[in-house]
Amino acid sequence: MGLLDDVTVWGGKVFTGEWTATGHTMPATEPATGDVLGEVGTADAKRLAESAERAAEAGRAWAGAPFQERADVLRRAATLFDEHRAEILTWLVREAGKAAPAAQLDFDLGLAELREAAALPAEPWGTLLRTTQPGRISLARRVPHGVVAVIAPWNFPLVLALRSVAPALATGNAVVLKPASETAVCCGVAIARLFEEAGLPPGVLHMLPGKGSELGNAVAEDPHIDMVSFTGSTPVGRKLSEAAGKHFKKMVSELGGNNAFVVLEDADVGAAAAAGAYGSFAHQGQICMATGRHLVAAPIAARYVEAVAKIADGLTVGDPRDDVDLGPVINESQAEHITDIVERSVEAGARVVAGGTRDGLFLRPTVLADVTPDMPAFTEEIFGPVAVITSVRDDDEAVRLANATPYGLVAGIHAGSAGRARAVGERLRAGMIHINDQTVNDETPAPFGGIGDSGGSSRFGALTNLDEFTVWQWLTVRDTQSRPTL
Repeated sequence: MGLLDDVTVWGGKVFTGEWTATGHTMPATEPATGDVLGEVGTADAKRLAESAERAAEAGRAWAGAPFQERADVLRRAATLFDEHRAEILTWLVREAGKAAPAAQLDFDLGLAELREAAALPAEPWGTLLRTTQPGRISLARRVPHGVVAVIAPWNFPLVLALRSVAPALATGNAVVLKPASETAVCCGVAIARLFEEAGLPPGVLHMLPGKGSELGNAVAEDPHIDMVSFTGSTPVGRKLSEAAGKHFKKMVSELGGNNAFVVLEDADVGAAAAAGAYGSFAHQGQICMATGRHLVAAPIAARYVEAVAKIADGLTVGDPRDDVDLGPVINESQAEHITDIVERSVEAGARVVAGGTRDGLFLRPTVLADVTPDMPAFTEEIFGPVAVITSVRDDDEAVRLANATPYGLVAGIHAGSAGRARAVGERLRAGMIHINDQTVNDETPAPFGGIGDSGGSSRFGALTNLDEFTVWQWLTVRDTQSRPTL
């Protein structure tokens, strides 16, 4: 039996340690066809408050459980996840609109998060401190925050949920997961079923889909929620951060990006174009790390535009269940947003070299040339399959334009000389820099995150999970009671 095969288990329900009908549902829809794949339950603020209170209670026992018990649950979850690979991939393709390579990438990164998290419970949990007080032991130890609310997006629903859910559980926190409404099954139901089958104690994980901002606001206000992990747009992240800050909640976030890909004049044009096209078109450009702006040295700009356009023209677009390169964008609102930016940029003088057409939610990969820094395609996050190419005079102009954004997630630089590319990279304002590589890169051990409007100082990944999902506590111990005097 699969995790999701028996719809009677989860259909029309939320997960609160058991599957519970709320009386409210929403459809899980396939963007490629418009078909309804199933029904998921939805929660309101009252339901979230009940779950948060129960999670706080169950989380105390979970935090006090032997570390081997937490590790065992994560290991079983990883094994089950891999065993149900084909089933989960099918849902990613259909519900998230992912072509096979993007679905496989999402799954593999999610599996890596589970495997890495399984090692966290056995990590050193403290350090012995020197003390000026004779007869006293002083140490610092890591303790869980308590209840972590995870608000996950629709574009890479598995890994972007599991990179918080898995380490939060591994470090002794309880979790309330709010999946994106567009991917509530493959992001929410699948993860809840996974940990249910892995033997996670009831009440430690809650999965509550919902539409609109009601649950986000409730997460920020609820007194039982101690930390918020959010991945999504910068405007929503800013509002959530402000609300959480009023209650001094810990918040980690990964927000938007308008990422620069710099191509210097000594670069191999073919290699750079392949990397740039991948960065702009993979998963229909619906990736936070997508290449938003191609900044190309003027002497090779024409050849670069031609090479990227040739790649774009050769890509197939269609139902991701078929053997295609790109599927649909997630919904009508996103399709209109992408089209609007392209049209306004063309009106301002940009030139469509490839693509530029749309059939419902299916957008041809588009190449815009002659883009200037004052055009919408340069200044706004597109989140669609559009390569925006701007010619630059020299390295200094490339650096200036790359940094001409409030975002700061990732940047890539291609050059014939790695040393020269590194010198340019040292001047770029971004949380991640990739030399002679594309902007779309993710590895579980790495500290993943941006600066500025891309999320500030938050970092995801195995290197930083202990820092983000635990808090330091100072503990001192004396063998005998102290008798201080005034």
